[in-house]
Amino acid sequence: MAAVPQLQESFWVDKFRYDDAECQYQQQLTSQSNQQALQAAPEGGELLPRLKAVEQENRELKKHFQVLQQALSRMEIRLSTLEKGSAGNPPVAVACKLAQVKAVEEVNGNAKEEDDDIDLFGSDEDDGVAEKLREERVKAYSEKKAKKPVLIAKSSIVLDVKPWDDETDMAELEAKVRSVSMDGLLWGASKLLPVGYGIKKLQIQCVVEDDKVGTDILEEEITKFEDHVQSVDVAAFNKI
Repeated sequence: MAAVPQLQESFWVDKFRYDDAECQYQQQLTSQSNQQALQAAPEGGELLPRLKAVEQENRELKKHFQVLQQALSRMEIRLSTLEKGSAGNPPVAVACKLAQVKAVEEVNGNAKEEDDDIDLFGSDEDDGVAEKLREERVKAYSEKKAKKPVLIAKSSIVLDVKPWDDETDMAELEAKVRSVSMDGLLWGASKLLPVGYGIKKLQIQCVVEDDKVGTDILEEEITKFEDHVQSVDVAAFNKI
């Protein structure tokens, strides 16, 4: 009986070669798929640096947390020490307050002793001495005040004295004006100023004590020379 060719060819002698080829093909497909996934991810190649940065931040946070824990431990130890010390000794603020109270009591005690030394019911002799001392002080003050110079109020006045006409002797007119004399009056500089039509007026300055001499008195005294003086006007008045 002749052999059937189909049965003889059904045996797959080099199957392992096909299996290796299939494995390599699958690996290639997987590598391509991973690359596509990385490319499709946001910012592609920046994913790994971000992961490293997050890890670095976590490590720094752990360090800060450890520092805070150490500070908290030291604070708890310090509070515990203060609580133990307050059991036997008063706190610093209480001690300062006690010291202040003690100082105030000492001052009050000294003041009380001084008050005890004062004789509120002194003798008549002490009253006489005190009265005499007061009178001496009042007298000394009065003498000192009397020696102090009194400020005298003064004023500077400029007068315009007008003659009747151009034939008036202005030198004689000025002499008559300066002849006015009274306590608190001092004549100063003078000059002639033209008025018009050849007539000139006498402008004369004087210093007066306000309590003794006024402008009204000056005008009244000068206008008494009616043969020479027509009128008197105040050109300027200033307090000194």
